[in-house]
Amino acid sequence: MVDQGRHVFTVDLLERYAAKGRGVITCIAAGNDVIAIGTSKGWVIRHDFGVGDSSEIDLSAGHPGEQSIHRVFVDPGGSHCIATVVGLGGAETFYTHAKWTKPRVLSRLKGLVVNAVAWNRQQITEVSTKEVIIGTENGQLYELAVDEKDKKEKYIKFLFELAELPEAFMGLQMETATIINGNRYYVMAVTPTRLYSFTGFGSLETVFSSYVDRTVHFMELPGEIPNSELHFYIKQRRAVHFAWLSGAGIYHGGLNFGGQHSSSGGNENFIENKALLNYSKLSEGAEEVKPSSIALSEFHFLLLLGNKVKVVNRISEQIIEELQFDQTSDSASKGIIGLCSDATAGLFYAYDQNSIFQVSINDEGRDMWKVYIDMKEYAAALANCRDPFQRDQVYLVQAEAAFSAKDYFRAASFYAKINYILSFEEVTLKFISAGEQDALRTFLLRKLDNLEKDDKCQITMISTWTTELYLDKINRLLLEDDSALDSSNSEYQSIIKEFRAFLSDSKDELDEATTMKLLESYGRVEELVYFASLKGQYEIVVHHHIQQGEAKKALEVLQKPSVAIDLQYKFAPDLIALDAYETVESWMATKNMNPRKLIPAMMRYSSEPHAKNETHEVIKYLEYCVHRLHNEDPGVHNLLLSLYAKQEDDSSLLRFLQCKFGKGQKDGPEFFYDPKYALRLCLKEKRMRACVHIYSMMSMHEEAVALALQVDPELAMAEADKVEDDEDLRKKLWLMIAKHVVEQEKGTKRENIRKAIAFLKETDGLLKIEDILPFFPDFALIDDFKEAICSSLEDYNKQIEQLKEEMNDATHGADNIRNDISALAQRCTVIERDEECGVCRRKILTAGREFGMDRGYTSVGPMAPFYVFPCGHAFHAQCLIAHVTRCTVESHAEHILDLQKQLTLFGSEARRESNGTLSAEDSIPSMTNVDKLRSQLDDAIASECPFCGDLMIREISLPFIIPEENQHVLSWEIKPNVGSQRNISLPA
Repeated sequence: MVDQGRHVFTVDLLERYAAKGRGVITCIAAGNDVIAIGTSKGWVIRHDFGVGDSSEIDLSAGHPGEQSIHRVFVDPGGSHCIATVVGLGGAETFYTHAKWTKPRVLSRLKGLVVNAVAWNRQQITEVSTKEVIIGTENGQLYELAVDEKDKKEKYIKFLFELAELPEAFMGLQMETATIINGNRYYVMAVTPTRLYSFTGFGSLETVFSSYVDRTVHFMELPGEIPNSELHFYIKQRRAVHFAWLSGAGIYHGGLNFGGQHSSSGGNENFIENKALLNYSKLSEGAEEVKPSSIALSEFHFLLLLGNKVKVVNRISEQIIEELQFDQTSDSASKGIIGLCSDATAGLFYAYDQNSIFQVSINDEGRDMWKVYIDMKEYAAALANCRDPFQRDQVYLVQAEAAFSAKDYFRAASFYAKINYILSFEEVTLKFISAGEQDALRTFLLRKLDNLEKDDKCQITMISTWTTELYLDKINRLLLEDDSALDSSNSEYQSIIKEFRAFLSDSKDELDEATTMKLLESYGRVEELVYFASLKGQYEIVVHHHIQQGEAKKALEVLQKPSVAIDLQYKFAPDLIALDAYETVESWMATKNMNPRKLIPAMMRYSSEPHAKNETHEVIKYLEYCVHRLHNEDPGVHNLLLSLYAKQEDDSSLLRFLQCKFGKGQKDGPEFFYDPKYALRLCLKEKRMRACVHIYSMMSMHEEAVALALQVDPELAMAEADKVEDDEDLRKKLWLMIAKHVVEQEKGTKRENIRKAIAFLKETDGLLKIEDILPFFPDFALIDDFKEAICSSLEDYNKQIEQLKEEMNDATHGADNIRNDISALAQRCTVIERDEECGVCRRKILTAGREFGMDRGYTSVGPMAPFYVFPCGHAFHAQCLIAHVTRCTVESHAEHILDLQKQLTLFGSEARRESNGTLSAEDSIPSMTNVDKLRSQLDDAIASECPFCGDLMIREISLPFIIPEENQHVLSWEIKPNVGSQRNISLPA
């Protein structure tokens, strides 16, 4: 017996004698915890379990005879109610609202028996029904709309009537979908034998009017049933599947309203996954019995058979439970009348004449994964699993089925997804026992995909095992087929590509040392290099390429941004020896290279015998460093110079020596190579012209000329001309050249003398005939030099005459200066009587006692001493001293004050001595000193007018306020008075 606690559906008595004496129950409807009960005496009793309230409405009042409620309908929100009363006077349909106390008769429907109502679940509100479709006994459809505030219906419109096979509409359902073109309606209706579907855009009236011109889509099933019913299962306010209680069985399927975006009105078949549950499956071998009512849940049918409700799984079509009801004795004879559902509350109700029973659902989907497994619908089973253990069960069933069918790769994929109910070791042993190494490898790969990143240890171990399985597979393929290496489409090439992809994906999880040992032990050098590249072990990669003679590939690796620059230097000797051109091109393309660190590689390459005529690539790189990169490293320059020196043609060497590399730098050197090293090298390689240039550059001009005379006298002359600032050295160099020229001539004596005289002309007068005479032999006749000696004597005579003229000019100039000095002593100027001092603005001709001006100055009657300048400005002596002292620099001011002090002291002594016994002769030396001091003072203060000279010009750059006056500046600052601030509102 099944544990009651595990039952999916449970029955509870909701209310006994629910009709409250108003007859017996004939029908009920429910929505949102609201139940409306129709009785045999024309009453509608409304129970609102949400608020615990109930109300009764008499719909039979004013009608003769007995009135019975035929059908009652409640909207999903529980606010709107429609009921049809049938009696001797015919049928009448009423509408009532939860807030109304009196019902509203729908007069347009008078005489029509309403069997079905379809609510617009997507748009209905508490205050408005929106569009409602009503189905009648005579096969007609009407549209109704009621607003609660109007207290009456807005309209009732006729929509459709069955003409081909007039039958009663027994069930109605409606769905709407909002799309770009507006609303689209989906309507399903059932009669005892048919299921009709309608769809279209616009309004309901437009939708149904379109069927005048086109055929109505319907499904007809054989057999009849008196109480045909249609139900939708609602999930999140949207119908997802339906069930029709028909004569042939329960016709059911899924609903798809979202995919119909066509602007046409066709394609009424919005049903999918259709199926028919035959009633024979319900009888269990006994006589077939048709249900009298049906209710629909997510996975089950609730079928009313007599006094029992059988719960049938919609997927497996198996009966899972039978629900019993505790009926009263007087109701048991007539049994359960019917079923209804409350889609909003997720409840079901069964009722007999007196009682209402509540059928509750207790997690009906908890075992659906088992149902789907039994049906081998594994995707659906996984979708209904609640926990990882249930999912493992599904994967296990799939894996075992695939393993039994020897589909090992598929089995491996499913086994890899199992985490709890089967251990890793058990699965691997199954594949090892079956000898399926490839499937085992697939299992390990899938297992890696499913592991969490935190399982680092397990990931590393599985990755290492997978690596070994790959290597084993590769070796087995090579043993099976020796030509696999050459075939591009073989399984071998495919597994190699797959293995490399695995190494790339797992490079962070694999242990570097272990993996490299594995690859090395299996002899997979290419894969070892590939893995080293993935792990950033570029040294291994480059070394491998060099061993294979693949310099270009090695250089491509070294040029990667992630590769350390030190590897460039380490492998430079091997690479340049392997391919000098590609290596140098790579060096030039690589940024931040330090050429100094490449010098050993370049020197080693240049020193090899085979490279003597192949150093042009090294020279090209060094020239690039020197000229393009402006490298200043002496080692680089020295190496380039040494390579130039070893070339047969010395033109490149001379150009290099003559190039001034540091000319763009301020106070920089003109060259960066070591001149002493360069000289030794050029002497060794016998590059004499280069040696001459180096001697000259080192200011060793005598050695340069001496060496140049061995090469080319013209070169020696050019070197001698380079000396410009030392006339004696220049003459000495030319004498060396002259001596060489005289000694080297091998012609006749007269011819030698003629060439020597011609050489003298090239010196531009620097050498005379007497300078080179000692170079000739003592027995040379003077007649041979007659012309040159006469020419030299004439030059000397011209120089003597020129000196005489210069002496006469100097004597005449001295006489003029003496005359000017005498004239200056007699010079005078005229001062007006009211002329003012430029400083104190007093008159110049003022009594001297006002100034006390006797400090060493000669008395000029009653007037004070003063100065007058050619510009016309005049100053009192005391005023001028004060002004100049104030405006000049501090050192100059101190000098003026010191002179003034000395003059004052001499003046005081002179006055004291005038009262003594000294004669005038004794005071002469003292007065001479006073005149010197006064002359120095005059030079200090009166060398130029202070208003017109440099003193005034210098004052332009002085600030108006000197630093000593900062206190005055601060006293003028405006400081805000914080305490007295007020806010003044300005008028708008």
